[in-house]
Amino acid sequence: MSVEMILMQDVKDLGVAGQVVKVTDGYARNYLLPKSLAAPVTDATRRQLAKLQVKREAEKKVVVEKARDLAASIQKGSYTLSMKVGEGDKLFGSVTNGDILKVLAAQGFELDKHAVELEQPIKELGMFEVKVKVHPEVETLIKVWVVQE
Repeated sequence: MSVEMILMQDVKDLGVAGQVVKVTDGYARNYLLPKSLAAPVTDATRRQLAKLQVKREAEKKVVVEKARDLAASIQKGSYTLSMKVGEGDKLFGSVTNGDILKVLAAQGFELDKHAVELEQPIKELGMFEVKVKVHPEVETLIKVWVVQE
């Protein structure tokens, strides 16, 4: 026997908040309802979901705005990495995402380890533009200078 439920939150492999889904009675009773992930389809739950979505949108706007401010602050800076160099200005090793994150952290910017997006490690001296993803909707380019130690 299946029952229709309105998802109150995103549920992996089932749907997104606000979607009406058909699930088995046991799945609804034993998983979705106790965790407040879904509610039976009624006018009251539709109104409740609408209020919840308005609240989430407002919170999301605040988070995105903070991420934009952080991205602007990060973009203003110029970041220098001192590396050991061998013959022909080739680096011993390479500059990775982790190295760039350490430089950003030293400047006071604590970011997720997946925020820095290098297509491939940097293996030579010079100035490079590196993409930093501060939020899923906000990204910026920073200038990274790789100089001889």
